Amino acid sequence: MTAATITGIGTAIPEARLTNADLAARLDTSDEWIVARTGIRERRVAAPAETSSSLAVAASAAAIKDAGLVPDDIELLIVATTTPDQALPQTSALVNEGLGLRCGAFDVGAACAGFVHALVVGATLLDAGDLDAVVVAGTETLTRIVDPDDRGTVPLFGDGAAAVVLRPAERGYGLQSWDLGCDGSASGILAIPPGQQFIQMEGQEVFRRAVRAVISSADKALRAAGCAPSDVDLFVPHQANVRIINLAAQGLGIAADRTMVNVDRYGNTSAASVPLALAEAIDAGRVHDGGIVLLSGFGAGMAWASAVMRWGGV
Repeated sequence: MTAATITGIGTAIPEARLTNADLAARLDTSDEWIVARTGIRERRVAAPAETSSSLAVAASAAAIKDAGLVPDDIELLIVATTTPDQALPQTSALVNEGLGLRCGAFDVGAACAGFVHALVVGATLLDAGDLDAVVVAGTETLTRIVDPDDRGTVPLFGDGAAAVVLRPAERGYGLQSWDLGCDGSASGILAIPPGQQFIQMEGQEVFRRAVRAVISSADKALRAAGCAPSDVDLFVPHQANVRIINLAAQGLGIAADRTMVNVDRYGNTSAASVPLALAEAIDAGRVHDGGIVLLSGFGAGMAWASAVMRWGGV
């Protein structure tokens, strides 16, 4: 198999911020209550004219430029989202048009595990189809599907997008292994039931399952790559809750200084969460050539996904 490596990354973050103080001004909550339970201090909110597709277009264009490519070089587009612009057509069709692409495009819907699922699919199709450049984007406008009066969910979610460009890697680099899973019996604990508009969540049960899922999935992916937790240079988990992140890292034996956390500034951005955190880690110089990067997502479904990459190899 020709492994795929990330050669470009881009983000699109709405300007508007919704702080804990803003929420406390209209709900029975406080900054202290939210931070203690989630680690979140603020989240971004898409402007009325911004959509999941428009955010994905901006993030993908930035990733393509970062990779030193132009849209005509892209041979496949995959968009991970749980907040599509509309029921039909798929959001990737709108992103495809917005970028001026003329390649295949499809959506992946695995909620907060969506980006890692899409990354694995993109990497395997790059190899199977002998492709040279694949764009994988995660994009969400979650603030539009949370009840503004529900203090249990509205502090958790935010909007944003991030995208990467995958290209063939030198031998020994790029995507090394992955673990994908889903327990459909738990699909009801985080869902928008038929006929409803907003997310409904059994928070404590999601918390318990999330910690177990991340530890188990990440461990399987590391074993498949022939790696130990001590080999991981950077752990990039889904940014849902800082307590989940800390417990998962501790359970895996990965130190805090090797774990990326930015949930405090963006909240849970679902499919955009992992690539947004990865982009910040790259900007901060926390990713180096040859380093082992562990990505892990979990969410509604209940779905989970982990991937191990050896960085670089362009």
